[in-house]
Amino acid sequence: MVEPNEDNTAWRRVLRRDMVARRAALGEAAHDGLSARIVEHLLAALPLPRVVAFCWPIKHEPDVRAVVERWTALGAIAALPVVVAEDAALAFRVWTADTPLAPDRYGIPTPMAGDFVQPDLILLPLNGFDGAGYRLGYGGGYFDRTLAVLSPRPLAVGVGFETNRLDSIRPENHDQRLDWIVTEAGSFRISAA
Repeated sequence: MVEPNEDNTAWRRVLRRDMVARRAALGEAAHDGLSARIVEHLLAALPLPRVVAFCWPIKHEPDVRAVVERWTALGAIAALPVVVAEDAALAFRVWTADTPLAPDRYGIPTPMAGDFVQPDLILLPLNGFDGAGYRLGYGGGYFDRTLAVLSPRPLAVGVGFETNRLDSIRPENHDQRLDWIVTEAGSFRISAA
């Protein structure tokens, strides 16, 4: 772990742009095929959650809505994250295929009304990630704050493409480790340090 500093912040800013560009370069057919493989690995590796939180795919992130649909058909409740306040943990609102969505302050489709629930499994998009189980998000820190305070802590499953795998994201003290990473190459349980 490193302390946050200007050099690491600048490095991460550049890296975030590169990671998005790598995903964008995949092309629609490749993106869809890789997303489908990730969904297959999720179904094979993970137990049926009671409440699964997921992120609406943006910026060419893997589209794992098919696994959410499968799990909800089997009785799970689905939820989407909601930014309730700057520098606060996320809340999660129930989502169904009929839930109206509107762009939040970041342009992400979000339910503007509905019941809040606590997930027992969260599917987190990986802007970048490393084998130690750390993820590089978009820099807001929302998921790190959320995982740090949810009790009991939900199973944190990162979903991403192998093109975004890094040797290290240079984790900082606030970065939360994931429990699993799932890519088109398979599902990888992160062992405790």
